[in-house]
Amino acid sequence: MRRTILLLAVTWGLLASPAQAAFNLCNKTGQAVRSALGRFDGTNWTSEGWWTIPPKSCTAILTGPLQGRFYYLYATDGAAGTWEGKTNFCVAPDKRFKSVGRGTCSKRGFDRRGFFEVDTGKKPDWTQTLSN
Repeated sequence: MRRTILLLAVTWGLLASPAQAAFNLCNKTGQAVRSALGRFDGTNWTSEGWWTIPPKSCTAILTGPLQGRFYYLYATDGAAGTWEGKTNFCVAPDKRFKSVGRGTCSKRGFDRRGFFEVDTGKKPDWTQTLSN
């Protein structure tokens, strides 16, 4: 009997799907939020966006195990709500973008925005919440 239980436990463990690591962004507000992410990949600073997160929902903006400890976010609901900080990155005003480098934003056709720092503690996945 013990052998059967052990065999079932091992089989169940092998069949269980692994958890998906990701950088998740949750929007706890009543408005849709547009978000951009900044990060350092060991060689380059990069910013990219826009992800639209509907009200009262979460979206994985990066999938797979996180590689860095610090990530940077900028988000806005287009009205009164903006989540920003002091670390500048380049963003495109109204379209999907990816910008390598943090300087000379306007010369490259981008706007400059201040992003806030997120310390993931080097965990493989993270959930950041935006709220009123």
